[in-house]
Amino acid sequence: MASVNKAILVGHLGKDPELRHTSGGAAVCNFSLATSESWANKEGKKEERTEWHNIQVWNKAGESCAQYLSKGSLIYLEGQIRTRSYEKDSVKHYVTEIVAQRVQFLSTKKGANGRNEAAADNGEMGGAQPGYDDDVPF
Repeated sequence: MASVNKAILVGHLGKDPELRHTSGGAAVCNFSLATSESWANKEGKKEERTEWHNIQVWNKAGESCAQYLSKGSLIYLEGQIRTRSYEKDSVKHYVTEIVAQRVQFLSTKKGANGRNEAAADNGEMGGAQPGYDDDVPF
């Protein structure tokens, strides 16, 4: 039986993106994304819940995110949910991330001159992860 692992999020960046490169030269951009929902409780008082997501964007799309996005930017993204583990001080830690395959900028970045700059040509990017070959003929 087939399975699906797809996340679709619209939210605001919680911090400026951080760009780094792997030892193989691949660019990877990391940032946090906040998604919020609000509702009225039984007493009619407004309540709100915010979820924080760890986002990872690879290669050219990651470089564009680092260049054009900043804390507070609104984006749409599609990706896969991934869990990884690491050990620190002999304690195993788990991290759940969204590895984005498609990112669309929904807001613009203010430039040094105070004017809004276009985020990208069409504001949308896709990016394959390392190990995926876009030239596969099937």
